Parts: sequence; C-alpha cells; structure tokens
Amino acid sequence: RNRLKGLKPDILLDPVCIGLFGSTGAGKSTLLNAIIEKNFFLPVSGSKTCTSCVVQINTSRTKNYEAKVYLLSDEARIIFEWKDELKSLVALLEPDEDSEKDDERDENALKIRAIYGKGAETKTYEELCAMKPIINIPSSRCISFKETQAEALSEKLEPYIRTQSINDNRETEISEEDKKTQFWPLIKNVEVTLPRSDVIPEGVIFMDIPGTGDFNSKRDAMWKENINKCSVIWVVNSFERIQGEKNHEKLLSEGMKAFQSGMCRDIALVATKSDSLDLEEYKRERKGKNTPITNEHDAILERNEMVKEQKSKVVKRSLEKKLPSNSEVLQKADLVYTVSAREYWQGKKLSKEETEIPKLREYIWKFYVSEKRKMLIDYVQEALVIFKLIQNLSFNQDKQHLHVKKKILKDFIMGKISELEKDIEKCFASMEQPLNEGVNEAKKSYEKIMRKFLTRDRGYQGYHRTLKAVCLKNGVFASRIFDRIDINESLAQPIYEKIDMNFGQIFRIQMGTRATLKANLVTFQCAVQQKLKETETKKSVADACRLEFLEQETDFILSETEKVILQRKADIYHSLSASIQKDLLLCYEEAAKIRGSQAYQRMQNVISQGIKNEVERGIFEKAKEKMKIEFLKLK
Repeated sequence: RNRLKGLKPDILLDPVCIGLFGSTGAGKSTLLNAIIEKNFFLPVSGSKTCTSCVVQINTSRTKNYEAKVYLLSDEARIIFEWKDELKSLVALLEPDEDSEKDDERDENALKIRAIYGKGAETKTYEELCAMKPIINIPSSRCISFKETQAEALSEKLEPYIRTQSINDNRETEISEEDKKTQFWPLIKNVEVTLPRSDVIPEGVIFMDIPGTGDFNSKRDAMWKENINKCSVIWVVNSFERIQGEKNHEKLLSEGMKAFQSGMCRDIALVATKSDSLDLEEYKRERKGKNTPITNEHDAILERNEMVKEQKSKVVKRSLEKKLPSNSEVLQKADLVYTVSAREYWQGKKLSKEETEIPKLREYIWKFYVSEKRKMLIDYVQEALVIFKLIQNLSFNQDKQHLHVKKKILKDFIMGKISELEKDIEKCFASMEQPLNEGVNEAKKSYEKIMRKFLTRDRGYQGYHRTLKAVCLKNGVFASRIFDRIDINESLAQPIYEKIDMNFGQIFRIQMGTRATLKANLVTFQCAVQQKLKETETKKSVADACRLEFLEQETDFILSETEKVILQRKADIYHSLSASIQKDLLLCYEEAAKIRGSQAYQRMQNVISQGIKNEVERGIFEKAKEKMKIEFLKLK
C-alpha cells in the first residue's frame, strides 16, 4: 500500500529542463519567443540587457498566462540578500583617485538609483538602509500576474524585469510612475507559465540563463544551480559574435561544466540571427568559389552550412577533451544549429523550415519523448507488479521459512555491499594520478593564471573597481563590463583539465567499463536479483509475484541511488574551487579593504602575495584531499 501511494500520478510532468545559455544581445529571448510561438512575449532589445536573472518558462493545463517575479529577501530570519548586495555596491561607489570614467561604478550607481531614487548613490550604506525605496516592495517578496491574453501579461511583466544599463539611455526616459515598477536590481528569478501548447510539450521548462552569472551572491548561486539541473544546454550566440569573437567558446566552456557537475546530457551551439548578412560583402569573401551566389537566400544557406561545419569541429573538440570517446553526445549529428527568429516571423528571405526553429522544436519533442517513454514504462510496470503481488499474496505462509530466507538474503546483501564499497574505492582510485598531475600543473601555472587577471593590456581604468568587487565577492564576480571573473575556478582549472576525462568516465550514464559507478551498481543489482531467484525454491504464483516485486524494488533502490549520485556530483566536482576559495578568504578580505591612491597596485600585490603564500602552504594539495573526501562521502 505504501509503495502504491508513493507512485506519483503526474510522473509525466516531471520537468525536463532546457537551458538557453548566452550573454547580452545573443538573442535568447527572441529565440524563445519563436519556439513558444509568441512573438515579442519576452522583452527583447538588440544588444542591450533585458534581464540579468534567470527566466523560466513552461506550459501547463491552465487557461491563463501567469507569471511570478520572485524578489530578494529583506527579512532577517532568512538572509539580508539585498542588503548584502547593497553593502558591496556602496563600497564600490567610494571615490577613487585612480579613475576618471568608470563604467562599473556607473552600473552600480544605476542599481541604487533604481531602488532609492535620484541622488541615492551619494548616500552611505546606513543612510540607504534607513531610506524608503521609491518602489513599492510587496511583503510576500513575490509579484504575481494572471492574464487571459499573452500580450497583456507581456505588457505587465516587462517594466518589472527589463534591466537598465548605462549604455541604453533609458533612465532619463522613464516616467515617475514607471520608476515605481523598476524592480530589476531586486529580482531573484522569474517563472512564467503558459497555457498548454501544440508546439511545446507539457513538462518542458525553458530557462533563459545569463551567460556570466550575477553580482548578487544569491542570484549567482541560483545561476549555477539552474545550469546544473538542465538536461539540455543550448549555448546561444549571434552569427556576428560566433564568427568574430571567442565569447561563445567561453560560454561553451561554462556549459561543458554542466556535463561534469550537473544533470546535463546534451549540449549544442545555437547561432542566432543567421539572416543578418550583407550580400555584397559575402560575395567578396567567397571570391574564387565556382558556384555563383546571386541572392541572399542562397548566401544565407551556404554560410549556415559552412558555419555548422566549422563550429561543429570546435564543439566536438571541446567535448572530446572532457568526455569518453563513445559518449552519446559525441555521436550526434547536430552539434550546431543556425537559426533566425526574425525570418521565422517575417519570411522575407527564408522559409520557416530554413530558419531551423521547427528543427529545434522537433529536437525538443524527441528528447522529451525519449526521456518520458522509459519513465512511463517503468511506472506502469511497477504498478502492475504491486497489484499482482497484492492479488496473489498468501497470508498463510510458512513464517519460519520466510525468516530463514530473510536472514540468508540479508547476510548475502551485506556481503555484496562490502564488495561494492571496495569496487567503488577502486573506481575512485583512478582519480589519484590525474589529481596529482593536476596539482603539479596548478603549482607551475598559477602565476601565469594570475597575471591574466591582474595585468590589463588596455590599462587599469575602471578595472581596479572590478578587482575590488572580485575580492568583496570572495574571488567571484559577474561583471557586465569584463564578463565573469572567477579566480578560484581559474586557479583550479589545471587540475580540472587533468581530471575531467576520468571524472566524466566515473559518472557517465552509459554502462561503459567497471571504471564507471553505474557498472558497479549494475553488477551489485544483478548479483542481488540472482540470489533472490535462488532463494525462491517454491514455484507458486504468490512466490513468483513476490520475487518479481523484490526484483523491482532492487531496480527502484538502484534508480534512486543513481539520482543521489547525480545530485552529489556537483558538490564533488566543485569541491576543488570551493576549497581554494576557503583558503583565500583572508587574502580577499585584506585586498577588499584597500583604499586611496594606487589602490589597484596595492590590491594586486596583496592578492599575488596571498596566493603565493597559500600555494606554499599547500592550497592545491588541500583541494585535492577535499575532493577525495567528497568522493568517499558518496561511498
């Protein structure tokens, strides 16, 4: 009875998360609007930031369009989330002799003005805490909307989540009434629910994930959590940036970490704005090719195929560095998609099929069906086995006989658990050599890594304040100007590069060899189920049903164990950078206190010397031991 109650009736609604991971202006919101068949539903704005928080979209059986905007807490019993950020913002606004124009400082001032009004950036932290915000913050810390039309919800939602920037000139255009809805500095995350759709299966959740994380510690933690729980990650960037910059490779690298530390099973590069092409310029670039191009349609399609071929190699090389050669994702045909949301709606140059929006939808459906099919089969099978057991269970069984069988099985299983522990230890032992190699490499390269952070090719104007923010945030800062900076992960990167292949092998979902956790668990499972069969000497219907039930329970226990392993995987993987961060806390605190003339150079010296001292004290060796401890906790 308890097992039947434990079966969830809405199992098919368990979410399948697809993360759209990209930086400002990549076209994530525009792409999402096209996929859900709602043009301009989410706020879009060329190269400008629309929202810096994670926006989650899903469909349900509701008839309405609904949204919930969750704000940072201001209650002492939870966490002073906004006030913690405010304290850092004020510290970063302090006047400094080293800088004339400072974009980072202006961005911070903009945040404070959005909440407290004009001139608030000149106030102290204590004065700001005593001030009443110009916006009306609900006590529930959640703003809810419900509309019958998509356009109505979009219109109400936009002023709450559209982010201002010092570059978009919108601050002077906003009316006093609209300023009361400028919640963007306080927003933690946004959840949007749409009515059931023919184009998107119910149970799929899209996550619009900013590519660099967030200045606020809580939002930044949520940024990582959301990436880690995505089953699929699309690294989104525009054609122009993919062809001319390396930003997409950085984003791809961040997305790849989800393979190692999260639930991710598939990844692809999505090149947006494929219709953005200057025909004459393209003709000059392709000069010398035999086949002439006379129109934009043919030029776009030709360029799409060329970019797919080039970037597929880039994606595959990145994956091959971290994953076993026979991993499923390395065998897939489509590692790169070239899409045009604008042409999907306008159709001037490309057909709907050629925009590849339908192709992405088809992928979503196939992935969803493949995920749910096995889940549904297992669910039905489990229910049938339980019903059969109930129907055929005999209450007049030989209790003495059952007691003997129970003891035999218990002794056997305990013995197999001991064997499993030893096998898992052998599995983890494969990490020892790459960990040692990684530690040695980290000790050799840490100075070079730090020079990348502390030395600027274009001078230090504005960067000194960014470095201060990095220190205030314990080595991690999501800057709008200089992208994401994570000293801790960068110092750990040489170790990650050495262990990634082995780590991926241990936690791979496919069976593989005995080097994988799954293979060891399956060996244990088969041994237990074989013993169950051997102990069932009688051949009655009730005995057969009981055996089937016990075998199924073994499957269930192993399945739940695999889920726990996947959840713990992130803690194990990030234990290296977390250990390094812990050892550098005092160094960061000391550097963050530096004020006045030559502040940057003095911060630079404190950080450099602090890291050098910790390296001599064994910071990388401690990180290695921390990861080994986390592995053993899993055992």
